[in-house]
Amino acid sequence: MVELFAMTCGRLEMDLGTLLEGESGRLQVPVPSYLIRHPKGTAIFDSGLHVDTQTDPGKRLGKIAQFFAFDFSAGEEVGARLESLDTDPGRIDYVVNSHLHFDHAGGNAQVPNARVVVQRPEWEATQDEKLRRYNGYNPADFDLGQDLLLIDGEHDLFGDGSVVCMPTYGHTPGHQSLRVKLESGEVVLCGDCCYLRRSLEDLHLPGILHDRDAMIESLKKLRTLQSQGATIFYGHDPEFWKEVPQLTAL
Repeated sequence: MVELFAMTCGRLEMDLGTLLEGESGRLQVPVPSYLIRHPKGTAIFDSGLHVDTQTDPGKRLGKIAQFFAFDFSAGEEVGARLESLDTDPGRIDYVVNSHLHFDHAGGNAQVPNARVVVQRPEWEATQDEKLRRYNGYNPADFDLGQDLLLIDGEHDLFGDGSVVCMPTYGHTPGHQSLRVKLESGEVVLCGDCCYLRRSLEDLHLPGILHDRDAMIESLKKLRTLQSQGATIFYGHDPEFWKEVPQLTAL
């Protein structure tokens, strides 16, 4: 049986226009991570923020930090969340990163023995100086010497169709989502290909992205899966996340 646990690892406040192009105001959003327990091993999907952002975001992130307000306390980092689920962070088999931004890969160091699973175009973009700067990647988050599994397109993580990486490019060059089949049905963990419910319902793109056409196609892919019965876990939707049970099997 596959088990899925949702974990909120801090919160970020940012301009709403970053999430929905043309909108004004500010919005505080959750920073999610997920634990997947499978008979063949354990995985997390995204690792949240680096623990240093609890005390000095500017030192850790540089100029990027000025665009955010951080609400991230000791005990909310992914390692502590895993321990609260009686799971040793040092024994996680895989960390599947939706992409390699600071709030999705910043906690990779806390699962030091995990194999990092990332789409090849995403990793290659981090190795290109122009794309690295344009997309705001920080190698200190993810280039840690961990075992690396570069994948191209869909990838069946445990070989039985229950946990499948799915390319959802657009937010970054190699963004991916994760499809998880539970006894209760299929869920799709979106990462940043779909920030909010409104992103999907209105095909309302964010103010900052890598490829508009690719992101529209990714949202349409999510719509198709939703029409087929899948539950979409929006990446940073605070209203949706109020209803998501924390640290308990979904």
